Amino acid sequence: MYQLDFNKPIHVYFSGIGGISMSGLARILRSKGFRVSGSDRAASSITDDLAADGIRVIIGQKKENITPDIDLVVFTAAIHPDNPEYIAVMENGIPYIGRSVLLGQIMRAYKNPVAISGTHGKTTTTSMISEIMMEAGTDPTLSIGGILDSIGGNVRIGQSDYFAAEACEYTNSFLDMYPGIGIILDIDADHLDFFKDLDDIRRSFRKFAQLIPEDGALIINTQIPDYEQICGSLACDVILYGPDSSADYWPEDITYDEYAHATYTLCSRGKDGTVSRQTISLSVPGEHNVYNSMAAVAAADRLGIDRAASAAALKKYVGTERRFQVLGTVNGFTVVDDYAHHPTEIEATLRTAKNFPHRELWCVFQSHTYTRTKALMDDFAKALTLADHIILAKIYPARETDTLGISSHTLAEKIEALGHPCLCLDTFEEIENYLLKNCRKNDLVITMGAGNINDVGHSLVSRQ
Repeated sequence: MYQLDFNKPIHVYFSGIGGISMSGLARILRSKGFRVSGSDRAASSITDDLAADGIRVIIGQKKENITPDIDLVVFTAAIHPDNPEYIAVMENGIPYIGRSVLLGQIMRAYKNPVAISGTHGKTTTTSMISEIMMEAGTDPTLSIGGILDSIGGNVRIGQSDYFAAEACEYTNSFLDMYPGIGIILDIDADHLDFFKDLDDIRRSFRKFAQLIPEDGALIINTQIPDYEQICGSLACDVILYGPDSSADYWPEDITYDEYAHATYTLCSRGKDGTVSRQTISLSVPGEHNVYNSMAAVAAADRLGIDRAASAAALKKYVGTERRFQVLGTVNGFTVVDDYAHHPTEIEATLRTAKNFPHRELWCVFQSHTYTRTKALMDDFAKALTLADHIILAKIYPARETDTLGISSHTLAEKIEALGHPCLCLDTFEEIENYLLKNCRKNDLVITMGAGNINDVGHSLVSRQ
């Protein structure tokens, strides 16, 4: 495998540079003196920003983009062997690595690397840890899977030995990491177009845990069923967080304000058995964020960051784009956008919404990929019934071309079989018009999914 020498910068070409992670890695290499260029299938705000910063970006992927002066090509997971740039790289014998391999090699260059994994909550928890590191003045380098307003994007270039990054399980990319501190937030059945089943996923998380060196630490949620199978007999320290005092970190006295923001007492047990307590107040909603914040504080504690800095940072953190993001109001009803695309995430978001001021709750859901929709159909239907009104957009296919014989109407039938009405609408324009006609003052509308359903929310509030 090709190994980058950070003391000898070269020309690195990113095939798929417009991705949120790829663009961040491109910026990190550029900050270290590398010559960086790349391409993507279509222009976007990300490619525009890269070009504005002086990175050469080609729109459209073709063989002639691969020129002799390129020393290394980085491929995103979306690039397949039939891609013309991939073919050109193979024909010309140019060295290449995957995105996750590059992220791992960058991580290896830092003394204090934190890798945040889990089926849900990675972006939020990475953002929380990022805010804590910055509050503490550690000047970290950060790679986040979403847009964090406080750093003006998804990446921050620091000058210290502190590094935090998401570690995604899809295609086992997190197994290319070199974490000093690893976090496992949860393990759920997902990405079943790659993994065989939940047991297969759990095996991968076990392998991730085994990557952590003896002088490192694994932070893991005790709410993961049979979590001991994941963290048992590891050489590194294991730090548990969960709902009660059987863990090393647990919450007490959880209360919520009128916007579902939690305040709680964070309890933690030291190695000598003494329990310390810290009041934590969050500015993001939902019980799930209580647990995300506990994981973030546990990581900060391990890094020796003062607890007061952690509390102050968590109070300031108001969320990442597409994570229960309040977009605005129109006709007296509120519009929120959320990235939830798995039944567990949907349930967490809709339960959070129950504590948010509203009259009736509308969920506009766009399922992401046919594989996930078919595999988790019954769970999707059950989770969505937590909303008062459900509108389904067409399934977002992402990388898939086979419909597997299903559509959003198939999911609607499952929902209706549970005794809950559901409406399928084919276009975003139809969805917007229906909401404008039927939503009343003080209703809450959540556009939800990992595709482009957020366009509906932004379009709605632009009419205010």
